[in-house]
Amino acid sequence: MIEFDKKAVGAVIRRLRREKDLSQEVASGLAGIARSHLAMIETGSKQPNFETIWRIANAFEIAPHELVEHIEKEAAESKGKE
Repeated sequence: MIEFDKKAVGAVIRRLRREKDLSQEVASGLAGIARSHLAMIETGSKQPNFETIWRIANAFEIAPHELVEHIEKEAAESKGKE
């Protein structure tokens, strides 16, 4: 079982946002969350709840399970580097 890793969550969300060429301001607006909230998630200082994951996935035009799959992969890779 993969442990929850806030740094992996943040890294994935930051990477996907940049791949979509979205600023934090635009991405947070599309997700309906504050830019500061998104920034804290991206740095790993704030843990997003399921609703926030859902909103961010929708902002990136992907299914929530796809975002979770990206996060799981990142977390597994990060754990393998330890």
